[in-house]
Amino acid sequence: MFEIFQNPYAKELAEKYRPIWALHKSMALLGWDLETYMPKLGAEERGFADAQLELMLQEKITSPDFLSLLDKLERSEGLNDYEKGLARVLRRDTKVYTKLPPAFVQQLASITNRASVTWREARRASDFSKFKPDLEKIVGLMREMANYLGYEDHPYNALLDLHEEGITVKDLDAMFSVLAPSLKKTLDRIVSDGYFTRRSKLEEERYKDDDMKAAEWDILRRLGYDESRFRVDISPHPFTTSIGLNDVRITTRRKGYDFKDTLFSILHEGGHALYELQIDPALAYTPLARGVSSGVHESQSRFMENMIARTREFVEGALPLLSSHLDFLKRYDPEEVFVYFAHVSPSPIRVEADEVTYNFHILLRYELEKELMANEIKVDDLPELWNEEMEKYLGIRPKNDAEGVLQDIHWSGGLGGFPAYTIGNVIAAQARYHAMIDVKDLYGKVSRLELDEVKSWLREKIHRWGATYSPKELLNKSFGEGLDPSYLTSYIEQKYR
Repeated sequence: MFEIFQNPYAKELAEKYRPIWALHKSMALLGWDLETYMPKLGAEERGFADAQLELMLQEKITSPDFLSLLDKLERSEGLNDYEKGLARVLRRDTKVYTKLPPAFVQQLASITNRASVTWREARRASDFSKFKPDLEKIVGLMREMANYLGYEDHPYNALLDLHEEGITVKDLDAMFSVLAPSLKKTLDRIVSDGYFTRRSKLEEERYKDDDMKAAEWDILRRLGYDESRFRVDISPHPFTTSIGLNDVRITTRRKGYDFKDTLFSILHEGGHALYELQIDPALAYTPLARGVSSGVHESQSRFMENMIARTREFVEGALPLLSSHLDFLKRYDPEEVFVYFAHVSPSPIRVEADEVTYNFHILLRYELEKELMANEIKVDDLPELWNEEMEKYLGIRPKNDAEGVLQDIHWSGGLGGFPAYTIGNVIAAQARYHAMIDVKDLYGKVSRLELDEVKSWLREKIHRWGATYSPKELLNKSFGEGLDPSYLTSYIEQKYR
């Protein structure tokens, strides 16, 4: 294994970062437990523990010695790409912790831990009023955070940059101005044609939990996931957590019918996991050993879920294996299963949305978050505004709060993360275009579930670098271009002809 840091300041910073890494990973493990196995009444103590760990982390990363070393590294000449990446990532991290007062950090950690529990209770009861008090506090804290961090043009930019380095409201407005009209035009044509909007009996086919679990693991093993480095659990909202380069965990949810719901959750979160599992081991214990941004991370889950699995070729390869566990599939031919996978129908639920309508869900959330941050709307307005926007974009109106404003857990942790989902879709389509050039017979390999070459390509283009390059630098290095939504609109238009 080569030594990535040659500069003495970089070496010393990397050594001093190890306890900070340990705190981050301890918090990740506690977060995973919060969503999977923690008893409901443990929320208060867990919130206190998380707040204390946040304060310890802040103390370490803002210590005079640490900041002095970072200053010296930034002033050094002849830095290699890893050293430049180390300086960039640590400056971003220290900016947050030096500008946010410790009392604020503690308060935010405490309220977000509690809010994740109140959100679950509110969603079960389909009662926004149970979540509203905590959400109002979180929105207020997000506005405070923007002021602490500083921003240009719009307070939402401060939050965006935390999730997606270098992205602004101006960038997102431009991206959605391309996507929204094109996707709406394609959606109208699909509805008119009727082929992909047909309901499938597969939506109602019931399965046993153990059978679905066996099918999921059979697919994961065929795709090369190593059980000694990877695990799957159940949670209300599927997610991925990296505890280390050799300990990556995903969750899914199984509702007993409509098997594509959990299958695509597994493949989606498996795409996130693959990113973490394929980071260069030389980056271990450093701040570079993580995905570079939420949007780039999401591109990897969308690549696996949509560009690989929602295809005729994947159905051809996976159907015999799936049928060996799910007997009802033996009554369906591959084209019926593909149309079921690629079905298009406006749905109120984001995580169940199809490829064509999904980005309208993100546009809705982006506009509401932007207005909340600008203090143009109140938290109390959200349920009705949500329903109105859903009707405007997709022509449907949620029946209740659980189907509408309460469907995502994300707001219990703060604002600013949703746009990364659409950024991820855009990058996934770009990656598909370039992979089809570089990987010979890409979809022939998919039809045989032979993804080793595809995974190697993803590792070389994106995964191995971790956070070494900024998102924009990574796109230019790997694909020779910036973020371009036209790849996504072209892909959707061609797929659904």
